[in-house]
Amino acid sequence: MEWSGRGVVLTTRRHGENDIILEAMTLEHGRHLGLVRGGRSRRQRPMLQPGNELTLTWKARLADQLGQFQIEPENLRAGDLMTGTVGLTALQHLAFLARLLPERHPYPRLYHALCVVLDHLGTPDAAAALLIRFELELLKDLGLGLDLTACAATGITEDLIYVSPRSARAVSRDAGKPYHDKLLPLPSFLLDGQRQAGSELTWADVTQGFGLTGFFLNRFLEEHNIRNSGTREPLLTALEKEYREDFPWNF
Repeated sequence: MEWSGRGVVLTTRRHGENDIILEAMTLEHGRHLGLVRGGRSRRQRPMLQPGNELTLTWKARLADQLGQFQIEPENLRAGDLMTGTVGLTALQHLAFLARLLPERHPYPRLYHALCVVLDHLGTPDAAAALLIRFELELLKDLGLGLDLTACAATGITEDLIYVSPRSARAVSRDAGKPYHDKLLPLPSFLLDGQRQAGSELTWADVTQGFGLTGFFLNRFLEEHNIRNSGTREPLLTALEKEYREDFPWNF
């Protein structure tokens, strides 16, 4: 068995004296593990840092074996990501999120979304919006996709400001007013055609967005008896610090 394709390094762990087991998110084969011979060597170690994008060649005698990876560099972004707290905490959180998906099942949209997020972690407002959208895409692949296209009660597509925690569907201002305290806020930048990421994205928007995706992610973890990694809180703390420094008027 053999295949070649692109993949993003998620995690590595030591195996024996010189080898490592690489966990990567790949374009065509989803989350995939494999052994890298000599992965702890001076030549290969820099390539095997989380966030780097590689060309991977996987080989195994049988399809269900761990197999071995051969690696070639493509986009070695890890050095830049690891210079800031946002990059470090985001890498840990993204690896945890990817681990919620079954192994060896392709998620091409999520793979491309992951690459876009990694390329924008140096810009706090863009990073925050893209991380929230990544979580929305992940929820879709986990079977908990949110429907933000129309009001669940009336069918209208305007003035959507809530999400129902029961149906995961948007709710308009008028329809949701009687149930305000029981509904989740829906920030406008998550709606098609509405305000997008940029200088207008406030910290209130960010916290509402993460609050929305976090509610449904926690539901998934509880339903599947998965322990929360605790990676989200340090990421939010790092993002808030960047927001306070770059956009003090947002607070």
